[in-house]
Amino acid sequence: MDALASLKPELERIGADVDRLFGSILAVPADPRAKLYEAMRYAAIGGGKRLRPLLVVAGCGLFHVDRERALRVGLAVECIHVYSLIHDDLPCMDDDDLRRGKATVHRAYDECTAILAGDSLHALAFEILADEATHEDPFVRNELVMELARASGLAGMAGGQMMDLVAEEMTLDLASVTRLQQLKTGALIGFCLEAAGIMGRVPPEGRTSLRGYARDVGLAFQIADDLLDAEGEEEKTGKRVGKDGAAGKETFVSLLGADRARQQAALLVDQAVEHLQTYGAEADLLRAIARFAVERDH
Repeated sequence: MDALASLKPELERIGADVDRLFGSILAVPADPRAKLYEAMRYAAIGGGKRLRPLLVVAGCGLFHVDRERALRVGLAVECIHVYSLIHDDLPCMDDDDLRRGKATVHRAYDECTAILAGDSLHALAFEILADEATHEDPFVRNELVMELARASGLAGMAGGQMMDLVAEEMTLDLASVTRLQQLKTGALIGFCLEAAGIMGRVPPEGRTSLRGYARDVGLAFQIADDLLDAEGEEEKTGKRVGKDGAAGKETFVSLLGADRARQQAALLVDQAVEHLQTYGAEADLLRAIARFAVERDH
């Protein structure tokens, strides 16, 4: 059975859970903010792979963390991810018209609403983590907030996005592209496993294997994204393809070639699985996610 087939029930379950939570939190009020709520719901509900929430829940499963609590942390990560997509698609960034198979938020609504929707999702992520419903221990909540802030800011996703923007003006080598993607994509994936350790009350020195898994899965996931951009079909990916080549950006595919890039992704998946060798069947979902990262078609 391939990774997608084995993961399909879990992907459907996590998708339904995330939509349920977003639907509850983003209930549209009967006041002038309604359009903002509607735009946030449009962006957040009913789309995407939900890979990051699934990673959080799967990681928390190693330590028998209550699923509803794990889902709240996964929802916070998804808030950050969706906000980043809304802003990435804006005319001042990638200027995209299509995301998750439908019009981007600034096209479906307008630029001002899209910016506010992204801003509000960013704020909502930290509101969720700081709530006692996520964890009763304020030290756990504080560490979650700190780590997500780090992963989404200068030392993580936003810093990587800045590197990506300036990459169009220079030629990057493999080490530079790897560093860019470790920040832009990998940092948030890294948080998913770090958060699992935090929720499971694993001390920082005990999270080494989780960090290794996240690092390798993050890079494998990005290589797969580069391959989809170079070779994928818009109908399957749900977004515009060929963007990187058109912009003259260096990617894993442009630097390694498609075949070597695929080989490198497969090697990274093997390494990721190896990091889980001290765990038993409770890590099978994480193993399947690693394989899915490179076998997906969207």
